Amino acid sequence: MGRWTLRLSVGLGLLLILVSYTRAEANYCYASRSKTCSECLQAGKGCAYCPDETFNGPRCDLHENILAHGCSAAAAITAKSRMRIEREEQINVRMAQSQVSPQQMSMSLLPGEEKMVDMEVFAPTKGPLDLYILMDFSNSMEDDLDNLKRMGQELASLVKKLSDDYTIGFGKFVDKVIEPQTDMRPAKLDQPWPNSDPPFSFENVIKLTNDLNFFTSELQKERISGNLDAPEGGFDAILQAAVCTDNIGWREQSTHLLVFSTESAFHYEADGANVLSGILPRNDEKCHLDGEGKYTEATKQDYPSIPTLVRLLGKHNIIPVFAVTNHSFTYYKKLQTYFPIAEVGLLQEDSSNILQVMEMAFESIRSKMSIRAEDRPKAFEAEFLSTSGKVAKHGDFAFRPGAIGKFTMRLKAHRMLDDSPVCKMDADEKSGLMRVKPTTFNAAMNVQATVLCPTCDCEKTAIANAPRCHGNGDLVCGKCQCHDGWLSTFCNCSASASALDTRLCIGPGSTEPCSGRGDCRECGRCVCYNPDQFEGPYCQYDRTQCPRFGGFLCNDRGSCIMGRCVCSDGWEGNACECPKSNQTCLDSKGGVCNGRGKCVCGLCECQSSGLEMTSTCEPNFQAQLGVCEATRTCAQCQAWKTGERKDKKECDKCPFRIIMVDELKEADKVMEKCSYRDEEDDCTYHYTLETPKNPDSKDLEVQVLKKKDCPAASLLWLLPLLLFLLLLLALLLLCCWKYCKCCKTCWQSCLALLPCCNKGRMVGFKEDEYLLRQSLLTSDHLDTPMARTGPLKGTDVVRWKVTDNVHRSPNHPQALVKPNPKETIQYPISLRLNRRFTENLSRPDSRDAEQLRKDVADNLNDVYKQIPGAQKMQKTSFRTQRNAGKRQDYTIMDTILSAPRSSYPDIVKMTEKNVQSGRFSDLKVLPGYYTVATDREAAGAIEFQEGVESVDVHVPLFVKDEDDDKKQLLVEATDVPLGIAQIGKRLVNITIIKEHASSVFSFLQPAYTYSRQDGVANIPISREIIEDGRTQVSYRTRDLTAKDKKDYVTVDGDLTYAPGETQKTVPVRLLELGEKDALLGDKQVKQFAMDLSNPRQGAKLGRYPRTTVTIADLPEPSVMMFKKGTQSFTTSDPNYTIPVVRTRNQDSPATVKWRTKKGQRFDLSGLLKFNPGETEKNIVIDPRSHPALSQPDSFQLELLEPSSNATVGERKTTVVNVVEGAPRSPEMAQMQQKGFSGRLHAPGNPKAKATGPKSIHLNWDPPAGNPMGYKVKYWIYGDPEKDAQVLDVKTPQAELTNLYPYCDYEMRVCAYNSFGDGTETDMIPCQTLEDVPGEPGRLAFNVISPTVTQVSWAEPAETNGNITAYEVIYTPIDDDLKPVGAAKKVKIDNPKKRMLLIENLVNAQTYQYKVRAKNGVGWGPYRDATINLASQPARPLSIPIIPDVPIVDAEAGDEYDSYLMYSNEVLKSPAGSKTPSVSGDDYMMNGKWDQNFLFPGGSVTRNLSTSSTPMSTMNSHYMGGSFTTETTSNYMPGSPRRPDMMGGMHTTDVIMRKRSERGYADEHIRDSIVMGDMSSNFPDLDARLSPGVPDTPSRLVFSALGPTALKVSWQAPLCQKDILGYCVLYQPLNGGDVNRINVTNPADNSVIIQDLLPNHSYLFKVKAQSQEGWGPEREGVITIESAVDPKSPYSPMPGSPFTLSTPSAPGPLVFTALSPDSLQLSWEKPRKPNGDILGYVVTCEQLHGGGDTRSFQVSGDSAETRLTVSNLTENVPYKFKVQAQTTQGYGPEREGIITIESQDGGALSQYNNQSMTRRDVFNMPSDISTTSSVSRTMINDPSYFSADGMMMTTQHTESSGMMTRQITKEVVQRSVMGGTTVTKNMFYES
Repeated sequence: MGRWTLRLSVGLGLLLILVSYTRAEANYCYASRSKTCSECLQAGKGCAYCPDETFNGPRCDLHENILAHGCSAAAAITAKSRMRIEREEQINVRMAQSQVSPQQMSMSLLPGEEKMVDMEVFAPTKGPLDLYILMDFSNSMEDDLDNLKRMGQELASLVKKLSDDYTIGFGKFVDKVIEPQTDMRPAKLDQPWPNSDPPFSFENVIKLTNDLNFFTSELQKERISGNLDAPEGGFDAILQAAVCTDNIGWREQSTHLLVFSTESAFHYEADGANVLSGILPRNDEKCHLDGEGKYTEATKQDYPSIPTLVRLLGKHNIIPVFAVTNHSFTYYKKLQTYFPIAEVGLLQEDSSNILQVMEMAFESIRSKMSIRAEDRPKAFEAEFLSTSGKVAKHGDFAFRPGAIGKFTMRLKAHRMLDDSPVCKMDADEKSGLMRVKPTTFNAAMNVQATVLCPTCDCEKTAIANAPRCHGNGDLVCGKCQCHDGWLSTFCNCSASASALDTRLCIGPGSTEPCSGRGDCRECGRCVCYNPDQFEGPYCQYDRTQCPRFGGFLCNDRGSCIMGRCVCSDGWEGNACECPKSNQTCLDSKGGVCNGRGKCVCGLCECQSSGLEMTSTCEPNFQAQLGVCEATRTCAQCQAWKTGERKDKKECDKCPFRIIMVDELKEADKVMEKCSYRDEEDDCTYHYTLETPKNPDSKDLEVQVLKKKDCPAASLLWLLPLLLFLLLLLALLLLCCWKYCKCCKTCWQSCLALLPCCNKGRMVGFKEDEYLLRQSLLTSDHLDTPMARTGPLKGTDVVRWKVTDNVHRSPNHPQALVKPNPKETIQYPISLRLNRRFTENLSRPDSRDAEQLRKDVADNLNDVYKQIPGAQKMQKTSFRTQRNAGKRQDYTIMDTILSAPRSSYPDIVKMTEKNVQSGRFSDLKVLPGYYTVATDREAAGAIEFQEGVESVDVHVPLFVKDEDDDKKQLLVEATDVPLGIAQIGKRLVNITIIKEHASSVFSFLQPAYTYSRQDGVANIPISREIIEDGRTQVSYRTRDLTAKDKKDYVTVDGDLTYAPGETQKTVPVRLLELGEKDALLGDKQVKQFAMDLSNPRQGAKLGRYPRTTVTIADLPEPSVMMFKKGTQSFTTSDPNYTIPVVRTRNQDSPATVKWRTKKGQRFDLSGLLKFNPGETEKNIVIDPRSHPALSQPDSFQLELLEPSSNATVGERKTTVVNVVEGAPRSPEMAQMQQKGFSGRLHAPGNPKAKATGPKSIHLNWDPPAGNPMGYKVKYWIYGDPEKDAQVLDVKTPQAELTNLYPYCDYEMRVCAYNSFGDGTETDMIPCQTLEDVPGEPGRLAFNVISPTVTQVSWAEPAETNGNITAYEVIYTPIDDDLKPVGAAKKVKIDNPKKRMLLIENLVNAQTYQYKVRAKNGVGWGPYRDATINLASQPARPLSIPIIPDVPIVDAEAGDEYDSYLMYSNEVLKSPAGSKTPSVSGDDYMMNGKWDQNFLFPGGSVTRNLSTSSTPMSTMNSHYMGGSFTTETTSNYMPGSPRRPDMMGGMHTTDVIMRKRSERGYADEHIRDSIVMGDMSSNFPDLDARLSPGVPDTPSRLVFSALGPTALKVSWQAPLCQKDILGYCVLYQPLNGGDVNRINVTNPADNSVIIQDLLPNHSYLFKVKAQSQEGWGPEREGVITIESAVDPKSPYSPMPGSPFTLSTPSAPGPLVFTALSPDSLQLSWEKPRKPNGDILGYVVTCEQLHGGGDTRSFQVSGDSAETRLTVSNLTENVPYKFKVQAQTTQGYGPEREGIITIESQDGGALSQYNNQSMTRRDVFNMPSDISTTSSVSRTMINDPSYFSADGMMMTTQHTESSGMMTRQITKEVVQRSVMGGTTVTKNMFYES
């Protein structure tokens, strides 16, 4: 234990020093390859240049390297920076004003250099305060104003309390006085509301004053005003209050506080331009107040933008306090994040608490101080450090007013910026005057900072035609600069062809020119092939072959240069493995190695003393059994000359000397007080331990009491009696312990009360805190050790709990969001089973694991079903727990229970109760261990068995994407319910730091399996690119059960990824089993692990930083199966040949038996033998040997009993059909007897592999016979096979080229000969690889103002993969399209947000915009456009709140470069513009968007996203018994969607009885699907149809009548003339004849079709006819799924169930009643979902209202999913909706209506078993404003809206044979808004 602790401490010491030093930066001086002296010095800090003519080393290098290469110190040229304090006045704390010191500095920094500046700041306790109240005077604030008037005295008291030197002012605002913000009728302009003032924009009512009586009296005169729209013009008022310094009265040395009070949202830039008839100019940011304090330019210029307010308030040192009501609190809370310092307070509805809000805000502002460096040049970076040296996040410090605060500014000059040297930047970007100050101060430290770009004087004195340069060049700074035509170092080699001599390129010890690593050029100059890897005059050095330490090149603390490691500052050694500092060798007293050793390479080498030592050579008593036990023998031998060390030589080795004293100190005054019995005299001696008072002393101070405690001699006769009594008592206790658990508990409790046992055992965590980096986490748990000290005899159980995010204050935004208690969440549960762990349980697919998993699920489901809403167990796995004593070999079970969040306490109690009882139903568990967790807290227990001193607590880390950058978990040991131990160290903190990375490295999967016969395991390592560039990661293998050099060869190294590179493979050599191992038959599974570590260049580790590789000793078994499921022959065939194929391990022999399974009149069997390499064998049956076979019949063959190295595949049986047939010709018969029929069999074992984005390689095994060639058919998945392309090849392989990238293809292959084409193979799928995406769709510009635009674009027509990001670059250009300013680049990581809002562009400036897309392969080409916003119209729409798109401020500095604000509460979006400007051609058709422009390819679903389409607004009101829904959304019509993309709502209505009796609403219609699409639901404004031509039928309803029968219904279309009839067309989706049904009676709107094929998809089209002709068609795709006869796939099984389906919807809902108030719901997964399934969303609500809507999240993507729903009400119909959630979003809903009826079958009003509910569902275009009101029975609108429109429902109810239908009257109005908006109002009346 001691040695282990020592090694751990040494390792931790090394780790600490590695972490404490910054990662080494490359030798930038040498890497710059500077050509001149000046370029060398400008490369960065520490660079030096050697001008010596005779110098042979690199002239530009680090100064120490230059000297090491032989340059004289006097000759070396270096540059030095400077820093000077210009003015420094000490802070005077008596002055009641803010101060800083020093006040003026100047400094010049070399590139890459940093300087530290100490600063002091002072804020007075009650310094000067200017308080300006800015209040909303709209009518809704009337009661707020009245309250403020009544608070005059309280307000005066508050101001006096806040400051002794104060002023207070008042201003008011409403909005711009013009339509539509204000009612412009004369009467309303005079008095908008009764007893109110005329409307106005902003007015400064009371200038800042210290006369509180004047302030109060003036305030009483104010009256409220009013306006129209909800958002107010407060931004105008804030800007004027900030810039009108004299008008408001701001004082220079005071704190400026602006209290902004409102209950509404705000207008901001571009709203003025949107809503006014003319375009307003941008706000000029100047003061425009007249003599009365009124804002004069409100109607002449726009509102200011958010960045503008942030900049101006900061410039004038004004701190905003937003006092707002709950209506707008969230908007201002988001706005607060943009200000360096601001506060938001929540007002009561009448502002009665405004004074409390102001006081709390002021105290909050004064409690913190934010330091900023304003006007910082771009070349500099500033950080602020506390006195402890830690960087303050955001520059925030907790300085106390009235005291001097100290901090340090670290100013660093960048060396490179945007891959360019900083010295090449513009002058204003590398020099300037910075103001360093707290944001609340006016006073600041002015720093004149300049990047020093030195030049060399020797460059000015060049020696022309210098002799050293052989007269062919100039000598500049010791280096020859050759004239044209001359080369080499001394210009003595001509560049003519005669100078080419490869011998000059051969270096010492080499035989090849340039060491074989480069090209030999003229004059012996080597140009290396890869300069990043090879270097040197002969390319002889490899930059990856320097010494390594810990697997890292130069320990990652230096650079590999010219074959050796050049270490960074602070490191040395061959591999830079040794720190120069002795920090890791310092002991607890600050000495080096405690004076008992020496510091070598960062580690202490201690002198041998016989005792365990710490890593700093201090006696490690804690590493032994405790400090008392560790010192016992030394104290005993020195004091009494007895004990184990009584020999003098041994005693002299003790590391301390004792002091004999008459009296010992109290226990609380020393480190430890110890007592032991001396075995030689049976006396007890006592001594104390404490640290020495003398700091120079290295030893413990040990004081021993001179007097021992010895037993009295007169009592010796009692010893035999006492021994006898003790033995008797022990015997009784043993019996009691054995047979009575109660006595055992009592005995332990009694022991705990005894004085001798009270300090017996202690339990507690070993550490106080753990600091983890999220990028380095390899698990979602942390094993946190808990230790036990004292006597280890006995068992202790410790309960613990963990809480997530304890670092968040109660007012943290995330803490204020309370979770939904009804939300279904996952509960990970762990138990220890009463079963020993075996190797089979570690393999999830083993039989033991599967059986145990089933037992666990059955028993736990039986226990937890008592929890309301609990679902079945999922994802059960098994493991062991180390450090568990006698139980460490027992199985730990981990599983997941889904239940409502509110059930957590009940689940914990139930788990603990069952664990204590030792069983869950019939499943036996071991007491003392369990864990129950949620997504934010966990609880559990661990058990210390006898003899166990340390146990790990398996703490969940709750890592989530929404975590803060630094979060804390608190783990607490709560109590000890069993045992006598007391809790010592109760708490441990776990801190997780989230790092934002440029790349993410991960293994593709957590485990791989390779066979030894493979010889090598190729492990792929993927890289997700966030910011492209070069990056590195290290890898290393380590032993598990597999051993290095025995099972595999260990590897470690670095992988370097070039820009754009996403995957590399690491090969690991696998070794054959040795003869000894093979004979022993070692059955243990051989595994080794590979870890990723040390990601560089800003990268981090991803999901799988570790993978486990299993080495399979035995090859995987062969799989044998029938080639086809059905075989057909005729009675005239001479032989029946049935092929059997073999896949996988084809290199060994294998056998399988066959026999007839259901033969009627015969019994056949046989054996098939596959030789090595054979993949297909035939079962040949001679019908002549069995007369019954020569007659028509059907029988089955089955495969069975495969050999030990084989298994039987999925086609275990085949059906053989023998039909009547004519006799064949003699030639044909002869060929058949030779082994094959005339028609060739299908080629065997076809395999397809994508070889590129546009190519697929296909190969197969030739069939029996002599094929003349092969035909390969291939087509795109989803296209009809009849349209396939055919390729003719002569060999059994084919290359398919010119394909589409990232596209699914299907293929078939057949062989042909002179008899024709043979049998085709089964369909072979394959997907081509990704390629870079194409150009994005053309750019569209939503012009908001001349300086603000919203640019949007469509997804590329050819995505060629999954789009992951977009990049937008915008550059100001001139008329010649040349840049006139810097280009700005914005990366958008969310591919769904295809738009960008750009603010503060230069007015009337032409910009070029470029957009490109990125997928897994890389970036695609740019789509560009050029536009001048000043020449474009503006948008006619007002945005009251911040839009949900990225905002970029083009004018601001770096701090606004990615100015993002996202809002989930967006009501309107800028995409609502109806007059966009589109670059290039005109993409508007009839005033509408062209579908193919917005959504290339016509695929609506694929391209719609929240950023490119407007979001709908839905407001619901329940009034007077009727339900009203108002919905507004935007409509972009277009071409019809692809059938497989079509949405729709799937409805299944079922009435359920108990005992799962299922009845249907109609005896014929069992299932219905209702669908519609976006196209032509309503006529366009400028309809292209002729007047009188019918519109498209608005929706199709498909109702299944049977497995082959379908009812198709539709809704009559709109038409100005009478409908004459309809036409219904249908055909199979994969091709076939088109069937037509004419409906001549216009009153009929349905047809019944009887001749459909089961399980086949059909395309239906319906259109209407009038006198003017046929209208457009409505399309739909539908499939009737049912079970079919295996002998005839077109014949459905009689009585089998059937249902309708579409590819992307869940299967039909199946309900099973479990009890009167609970049921089980199940469904099948979608056949072809749009993306990978992540889970399902299930909603449940009462059909006719009442009760809450319940929502369930169900995870998993299994073939069938089940959900148990409880707490239902009998005889009440419920509506269930199931919706699949995929990686692309949410799919269509499957809906079912269910009632659990009374068992007595009593009457249920209209909901009895005769009732039928039919839902008419139709989709409306997204730009339709609809108001629908339905009285009486109404179905709630669905909560999910698909991208293609809104779904509305009406209801028809039939009851007891009586039908009541709601008659609807439709009134349609058409109007024009902005030339492009179509509005329809639909009114439904009973």
